[in-house]
Amino acid sequence: MTLKDTSILKIFFLFGMFVSIAQEQDSTLISKSKSVIDTAVVDLKGVQQMEQMASEKSLQDNPLVLLKDGDEGAYNLQDNPLAAKYDSIWMKELYESAALFDDMYAEVSTLDTETQYPAEINTDTLKKRLALLNEKTPFNVVYNPSLENVIKSFLTRKRDLMERMLTVSQFYFPLFEQEFDNHNIPIEMKYLAIVESALNPKARSRVGATGLWQFMYGTGKEHGLEVNSYVDDRSDPIKSTRAACEYLNRVYRIFNDWDLALAAYNSGPGNVNKAIRRSGGYKNYWNLRRNLPRETAGYVPAFLATMYIFEYAEEHGLKGKKVERPYFETDTIHVKSLITFDQISELVGISKEELEVLNPSYKLRVIPYVKGKKYALRLPRDVMGKFVSNEEAIYAHVAKELKSKESPLPALVKAAEQNRIRYKVKSGDFLGKIAERYGVGVSQIKRWNGLRSNNLRIGQRLTIYPRGGRGVAVASQQKTPAKKPVNLSNVPADKIHVVKSGDSLWTISQKYSGVTIALLRKWNGISGNNLKLGTKLKLCAC
Repeated sequence: MTLKDTSILKIFFLFGMFVSIAQEQDSTLISKSKSVIDTAVVDLKGVQQMEQMASEKSLQDNPLVLLKDGDEGAYNLQDNPLAAKYDSIWMKELYESAALFDDMYAEVSTLDTETQYPAEINTDTLKKRLALLNEKTPFNVVYNPSLENVIKSFLTRKRDLMERMLTVSQFYFPLFEQEFDNHNIPIEMKYLAIVESALNPKARSRVGATGLWQFMYGTGKEHGLEVNSYVDDRSDPIKSTRAACEYLNRVYRIFNDWDLALAAYNSGPGNVNKAIRRSGGYKNYWNLRRNLPRETAGYVPAFLATMYIFEYAEEHGLKGKKVERPYFETDTIHVKSLITFDQISELVGISKEELEVLNPSYKLRVIPYVKGKKYALRLPRDVMGKFVSNEEAIYAHVAKELKSKESPLPALVKAAEQNRIRYKVKSGDFLGKIAERYGVGVSQIKRWNGLRSNNLRIGQRLTIYPRGGRGVAVASQQKTPAKKPVNLSNVPADKIHVVKSGDSLWTISQKYSGVTIALLRKWNGISGNNLKLGTKLKLCAC
């Protein structure tokens, strides 16, 4: 019998005596009995307090005991009473901004500098503002009609995209500015990441360039960015920004001109040198533009237009949403054991979506541990306190979990080796067709086989690791689930587009103000790029 049980029995016994005495109406005995009962109640309260203290001590000694009573799934990690969470609007902006890359990529690669768009700014005002920008930046910001057309196009057709960039930039720009200052690069270079990736660290172009700064595999490796099946440093904001600084300084030392450094960053120094020769020796970007690759020809105007819009956003009524946590209010720690996003989320109370935003370089939601290498976990500072204060207990808990089931990393390695196939190239094959068949990327096939170009020869053997272990038979048997038809009953007639021959998501987005590729996909439940003739597409969220 416990001390608590003894105290309760004592109170019941004394209470029975009190009732008997009260019936005999002996006031002296009644008074004495009350005193004894009060003492017993105090003893019971003391016992309860002792039990509560013992319980709290038990939780402190074992912080990974699962809490009960409505807090199921949370752990009693002590540091801060409540980990700060991203503002819901802020998290939504960061998570959804990934879809803007396709729109920006298509815009820059096919930039039209000839079409004139109506905008609220007149030419004289624009000339004055560009002249002021030119005075405070080393870039050659000089008025010309082509740049005016691009600025007005962004202010009308890409207004929504620019407002979204004003919001998301609050997360990344403090980091960029610090790194550019450390490497003596113009601070305005931060706008390059908008043109390159629409501030999406997981952005991937059609040719395999990846991350905020769009590094190709070879260039990334050249600058120390690790790329393997589990980690892609090109998607790490800090590491990739440092690599971008190194590369920008390299090309600037060649041309001694930041406009040409921008052009070389996009298409390589070789293409810029060819353009200089073909132009007869000119070094001004606008004189070289016609001799540059098409995508690069729209690259610098898009950069200058973005710089103008950010510098004069208030004058044009563009407003981003204020955010609660900029990038520099996070911290990192090197992991001492393999750990998954699921485990981190469960233990320290942070959503997996937030972990993905803060740690975009981990492809499989797993932070590996490899002896001799350092892999960092980035967390909000207050959540980091919980992790550091309970680090030993966390790793012990993770080790226990990994022993009870096969380790995620070895399992993935084992599965990859088991499902590796050797594919023999047949007549009519090309990389895109093979990649689609096995659910992988063209760049992955090239990397696995050391291919420098897209050319294949009949009979050539390719090593392929099918996504999810899919073989030929499985891939051919898989059926695309039927797409749920879009309800058009409440959509106005002028907000419906009927797909015609030659239409694509890109061409349709160009026809309607405020419509982007990402929005078309969202409104119409489209996952790919293929459109069927006669399909009716919604042009609004109505």
